[in-house]
Amino acid sequence: MNYFINFFLQHNFMKFHSTKDNKKLFSFEDSILKGLPTDNGLFVPEHIPLLEKDFVSTLASKTNIEIAFAIAKKYVADEIPDAILLEIITDTLTFDIPLVLLHDNIFCLELFHGPTLAFKDFGARFMARIMSYFLNKTKQEITILVATSGDTGSAVAAGFHSMAGIHVVILYPKGRVSPLQEKQLTTFGDNITALEIEGDFDQCQAIVKQLFLDEKLNEKISLSSANSINIARLIPQMFYYAIAAKHLNENPIFCVPSGNFGNLTAGLILAEMGLPVSHFIAACNANDTFYRYIETKNYSVKNTIATLSNAMDVSSPSNFARMQWLYDSHQKMKQKIAAYRSEDTDVLQCITEVRNTYDYILDPHTAVGYHAAIQYKKECNTEQPLVILGTAHPIKFMEVLEKVNINIDIPEAVLPILFKEKKAITMPAHIDTIKKWLLEYHAIEV
Repeated sequence: MNYFINFFLQHNFMKFHSTKDNKKLFSFEDSILKGLPTDNGLFVPEHIPLLEKDFVSTLASKTNIEIAFAIAKKYVADEIPDAILLEIITDTLTFDIPLVLLHDNIFCLELFHGPTLAFKDFGARFMARIMSYFLNKTKQEITILVATSGDTGSAVAAGFHSMAGIHVVILYPKGRVSPLQEKQLTTFGDNITALEIEGDFDQCQAIVKQLFLDEKLNEKISLSSANSINIARLIPQMFYYAIAAKHLNENPIFCVPSGNFGNLTAGLILAEMGLPVSHFIAACNANDTFYRYIETKNYSVKNTIATLSNAMDVSSPSNFARMQWLYDSHQKMKQKIAAYRSEDTDVLQCITEVRNTYDYILDPHTAVGYHAAIQYKKECNTEQPLVILGTAHPIKFMEVLEKVNINIDIPEAVLPILFKEKKAITMPAHIDTIKKWLLEYHAIEV
């Protein structure tokens, strides 16, 4: 007994459990590679680790890499050597994260300077490198299943492309992603396969979850997830909240365009770890399940509506389960988070006004955030710094910008993708069909 006590005292381990069962504990490695617990919950840490006070007080003097390493270390603990974790983080954060002042102490944190021009590059690049490390140790092969409403698929495709031992299968809703998003997630080939599903994102996500819970299938194929249901997606999304905060003299208010709510959940967890944040704003589009919950205490899922901010077209956000784990009542959640909703007309109006008045171009998702931020600022009459998370480059939504007569130059990095051939397999939103295809893909007898 003394040996085990001494072992755990000398080693730093963080365990994880399902949101539905806090008794059964998993290592970081198991949580990442499994992706989803068998009880259909989501993995969460057994406790919220706290940031050291001197780290928070000296945040402004730290580099982005130092900030990210300190946060990640709290969850990765001793399962990955410090030198390798530092290498993973350095290889993840290879692009700028500008904090741009728009007007009146309202900022846009530009998270779209990565390879696929969306904030999800942070999570995909970090996760790919973490998984690769663990798989190389055990010489395993794994199949990543991911449902996407737009940007997740392209970020995962880029992050995992050509990685040995990892197959990636992306489910995306037919006709509900932008043309550039579709090119980004369907043109890689090699170990990346895109399935064009005849349905909406919620159907894609439901199929992925059901496949994870299929015991017989999982005995034949090692499956994992790269959606924000995977805890490895949330950890790197914590980084940029602290990176933004280091540039500000006051505790910020963060306004987060929200679809599956992984981005917001990452910020909420970091605030519970000790990052001083005044408040959070959940910016929703017409798929307003969370907004209605905050307003009425009633959580009711309606049919998904196609909007101009397509990556947020989610009616049943998975990460709501993690938000309930953080705050065990409606009252506590409402104290931390304000919620607003936008229509497509609001999005187009915000894009036009910000371009004409401040010479800045918003993508439709960041425009949802801007609309919410303006509503909050008017209601609360606050002069505190208000940071909108700029989730995607506007070039990804040229067809939306054309509606308001805005033209934008195509970045050189994007041009080659436009001329690549789309490679996708069209399938019905039917789990048995997709399960059969998966088994055939892996040359397993159906």
